[in-house]
Amino acid sequence: MTSSWEDIINELKRGSISALARFITRVENREQGWLEAMMTIYPDTGKARVIGITGSPGAGKSTITDRLTRKLVDDGNEVGIIAVDPSSPFSGGALLGDRLRMREISLLKGVFVRSMATRGALGGLSLAARDVVKIMDVFGKDIIIIETVGVGQDEVEVVKSADVVIVVCVPGMGDGIQAIKAGIMEIADIFVVNKADREGADQVVMDIEGMLDLSAEQPLQKIPVLKTAATTGDGIEELVTILLENFESQKKEAGWQEAMVKEEILGLLEKEIARHVRRRWTETGEMEVVVKQVLERKRDPYSVVQEMTASFIH
Repeated sequence: MTSSWEDIINELKRGSISALARFITRVENREQGWLEAMMTIYPDTGKARVIGITGSPGAGKSTITDRLTRKLVDDGNEVGIIAVDPSSPFSGGALLGDRLRMREISLLKGVFVRSMATRGALGGLSLAARDVVKIMDVFGKDIIIIETVGVGQDEVEVVKSADVVIVVCVPGMGDGIQAIKAGIMEIADIFVVNKADREGADQVVMDIEGMLDLSAEQPLQKIPVLKTAATTGDGIEELVTILLENFESQKKEAGWQEAMVKEEILGLLEKEIARHVRRRWTETGEMEVVVKQVLERKRDPYSVVQEMTASFIH
């Protein structure tokens, strides 16, 4: 590992905001030495608690993140936020009000906001988000919030990195049906019906509770369904209380941390094998030959993949 990485790590541990930003950028870009740097800081991770916030676009996730962050900071917590943006940091593809709100809370003492693009994350967005969580953890953040743009596959994978996942729904958007379609019921630890001052909020609560009752796998602890009006702050205090209770209950849950670590190892393994195979076949020119053979129907992609992975299997 180069001395510049060592310098950044030392500055990071001393609380340098610029070192935090530089470290994240270099790891996201997979600059030479990033892997050794992550290995170096790993023993100092595991202290921060991670909250994932997902839900349909327009559900008010950014407003909830704003109110939640302010409450957590008021309670004495250092907070890091990973805002999953559909394009470049704090620019196109998102509602202007959401990005302005994120800028405002980034100015609060003890808050650090990092925007991540859904496209172009080297190694996959979920792995990149896990890296950023660890870096913020080492920096000293007590609670890290991952807020996503929606409930697509990338976003669902990202929030799996969280200790507690909040799924935000709103009245009038058919969230009951959407929850089933997106399969996000399985990852939710808390359901929040936001904009609860609107007509139909109680019906959404009943729909979600009904779906939970019909779920094939009943959790040991009933999943809470809360109502909030994030623009006024109603329900935020109760949400924080439920979050803290979830954190405490997880400490007693056998096998929970083991499952998280196992998923991370498998994710890293899949990406590393794919990277190794792609590099080897591209450097030798074999990839172009095989692609041409498949196009001419002389070979099929299934046997090609079997050949590519044979050295790992046998």
